[in-house]
Formats: sequence, C-alpha cells, structure tokens
Amino acid sequence: MSLTAEFNPPKSSKAPPPFSIRLTAEERARLMAEAKGAPLGTYIKAKALGAPIPARVRRTGIAVEDRQALAKVLALLGGTRLASNLNQLARLANTGALPVDPETEAELADAVSIVREIRLLLLIALGMKEDGP
Repeated sequence: MSLTAEFNPPKSSKAPPPFSIRLTAEERARLMAEAKGAPLGTYIKAKALGAPIPARVRRTGIAVEDRQALAKVLALLGGTRLASNLNQLARLANTGALPVDPETEAELADAVSIVREIRLLLLIALGMKEDGP
C-alpha cells in the first residue's frame, strides 16, 4: 500500500454542486444595479473572488423576458400579412385597378411609414440592426 495514494485521493469527475444564496428583494435589486447588465451570478462570483467585474454581456441591457416579448411582437407583426396587404394595394393602385385620389395615396403612404417606424423601433429595442430599406 502506498502512502501517496492515501494522501492524494483520486479526483472526482463530477462537477461540484452549484452554490445558492438567498437575497431579499432590496439586496437583489442593489446587486442588479451594480452589475449594470452583466449576469448576476457572474457579477457576484467576480465580486466575491476579487476578480475584475465582467463587461456588460447583453447587447441592449434589457431583460431576457423583455427581449422575448419584443421578439414575439415582431413575429406577430410579420405574421399579420400587413406588409403583404399594403403591397397588394400598391400594386393594384399602380396598375389602375384601384382608383386612387390624392387623399387615398396620402393615407397609404402614411400607413407604410407607420409600419416602417414600428419595425425599426422593434429592431432597435431588440438590439438588432436594420437590414433593409
């Protein structure tokens, strides 16, 4: 029997269990504010170990839940066929099948402008770049 084996037990391949900590709502809010968008666990670990505080991870600084909600809104807007319907109206107007007076033309242009603005605001809120006109 080797003494080395007794003093150097074999290393376990299992990862250690996660560490959890209970915080009051106020404590959590304070730490979230200090973390400035970095994941809370990463921030607490860095602070506890004296490591440099990580740079901000999220592109927009908004919560994941908010990003998911905005993504759903953008998907719903895309699924409404609103853009397709506006395109069909424009095509009918260009071929002369839809009688268009200046007032109707102005209202269609306003509708297109509003849809573009909604799309742009949603893309900005999601931290995405506009990829087209």
